[in-house]
Amino acid sequence: MKDITIGESELEIMKVLWKAKEPITSVEISQAVAERGWKKTTIATFLTRLVEKGAVAANKQGKLYYYTPLLTAKAHRRAQTRHLIMSLYNGSVKDFAVSLFEEEKLSEDDIQELRALFEDKEG
Repeated sequence: MKDITIGESELEIMKVLWKAKEPITSVEISQAVAERGWKKTTIATFLTRLVEKGAVAANKQGKLYYYTPLLTAKAHRRAQTRHLIMSLYNGSVKDFAVSLFEEEKLSEDDIQELRALFEDKEG
């Protein structure tokens, strides 16, 4: 699957769909993002875009459409991470990791977990 670009507002819709774990309607999505103050037409526009991009499936049942994510949260995170590393670190995962260490953003527990991951990968 090619990388799907999702805007910030569309991502809020995707988070609702990922959390739902089953197909849901635009009414349920509206309720979940009510604090945003978005109109129904705005949410409908986001859903239409997400369907056109191939991130979401829309299935009509009776008078309602039920929406299901086709793009997983994990695939989205991977694509975003790849994009970040390509755009900010010229594709160097090593430079990305070094910047995390230099900024002291990794706790001792984080470092231990990473060390264990590397050891598993080597073994």
